[in-house]
Amino acid sequence: MVREMRILHLSDTHIGRVDGPDGRRVDAADSLRLLLGELRHQRDVDAVVVPGDLADDGSVAAYTTVRELIGGFARSLDAPVFYTTGNHDERSAFAKVLGSGHPDAVLAFPGAERAAVSTVGGWRLVTLDSLVPGEVYGRLGSAQLAWLREVLGSPAELGTVVAFHHPPISLDVSATQRVFGLRDPEELAEVIRGSDVRVLLTGHFHLQLFGLLAAVPVWVTPGVVNRIDLTTAPGTERAVRGASASLVELGGTTGPMFHTLHARDPRAHETVYELDEERTREVIARHG
Repeated sequence: MVREMRILHLSDTHIGRVDGPDGRRVDAADSLRLLLGELRHQRDVDAVVVPGDLADDGSVAAYTTVRELIGGFARSLDAPVFYTTGNHDERSAFAKVLGSGHPDAVLAFPGAERAAVSTVGGWRLVTLDSLVPGEVYGRLGSAQLAWLREVLGSPAELGTVVAFHHPPISLDVSATQRVFGLRDPEELAEVIRGSDVRVLLTGHFHLQLFGLLAAVPVWVTPGVVNRIDLTTAPGTERAVRGASASLVELGGTTGPMFHTLHARDPRAHETVYELDEERTREVIARHG
């Protein structure tokens, strides 16, 4: 029987953010503390994966807070933590505090992208760096994809998990998802097609989303700092309070399985910010 792997998957902590675009107060560190408190009863977790937008301002202080809060929580579970960069992150500050993003792994590209590979209980865990400095969208690029192809050339004992920030899938109902996701999903699909990759774990969209890329499951975990509400009118965007994470189970006869875990926030669903059509178009024009 294939050994199961249980991953606690959380993203978009945005440490350093205090106010939303409309000036409504949201403290990112408090949201993370609330979520971790709710997750304290989780058991048999093999790894904690945090794919990007750890810091909102890219500061060393923010990464230190992430390491203290998530690292301390993970130690209580006796589970290693794996971090990646997102569009809000800054590579040099990330590196000063979190190194490669893995507990022990050496970077695939020293001094540049934060790509690394580790093994946890027979499962291979690869993190990639989709950060494009100064942009909201993401890209992996030819160098990382060539490295990933080389890594996948030798199958892992039980399979491979790949984590990065920008999803290679999107919902057409979201105007921002269409332009702010991963810009080279077709190239990634060519690399993972027919490989032992069992799941792609991403964040960035601040909502839960499932799809397939080259027949490989893609899971987008909701945000910790806030959640995007897709019940708004077309062309608009609303973020609401509500820190969330995911539990991912791999292996066994029914895996992969995905479950969303929501913090019991007494202010859950309160609006953090809301963009009308004009402001949404401005954001897309400025960053898309």
